[in-house]
Amino acid sequence: MTGSGSERLAPAEKNMQELQTNSPQAPEDCQLPKLSLIYKRHPTYGVDLYISGKEGAADLELLHSNGITTVINCAVNLDFNYVRQPQVVSDHQGSVYGPGEIRYYKIGLIDGAGNPETQMVAAHYILRAALEQVLPDKPSYPRRERGNVLINCRGGRSRSVAVVALFLHLTLPDEFATLDAAIAHVRKHRELPENEWFKAPKPVLADAARRAADWICMVDSVARPS
Repeated sequence: MTGSGSERLAPAEKNMQELQTNSPQAPEDCQLPKLSLIYKRHPTYGVDLYISGKEGAADLELLHSNGITTVINCAVNLDFNYVRQPQVVSDHQGSVYGPGEIRYYKIGLIDGAGNPETQMVAAHYILRAALEQVLPDKPSYPRRERGNVLINCRGGRSRSVAVVALFLHLTLPDEFATLDAAIAHVRKHRELPENEWFKAPKPVLADAARRAADWICMVDSVARPS
């Protein structure tokens, strides 16, 4: 007679199963708010800046209720479909396209090493473009609203924190004279617990933001009319 599933396991398999069951689990990250207001009424752009993870960015009702019209996705390994009235692409079975309910930009950072040196620079300029673009008054540009902005990544802990901190440091230097001051502000308003600060943001991303700040200042000094 055959035994139960656990009885049929070979000794090595049973030992591995017991080891996995009894091994201490790494502590889970603290649950963060679904949506966090990071900076209210930016004096240059007149909008509120928010951070979230994937859950907040996916909640259209939550975005609309907070006046968010633009989402900037920092994560390469996360996508959203904001198209509610899709049109099927004839040469791609099952693919859809169309205007989304939210204006959507993607930066596509890795949460760690592997990003090109200039990608954090690009992240800053994409965020600024989202705030500064003037869209034409045409039917093919239906999302012309200028509302609040959400910057997200998968968890709202690292990539989005680095990008927003860099933006605050460079656009509000009197208030955030250093990148570290801006990171501290974002951590506080994102309610990141202190025991996560070593990875929120990841050190490699914070270092990339520091280098990007120098390059952006150089670019802006050349681009700015005298």
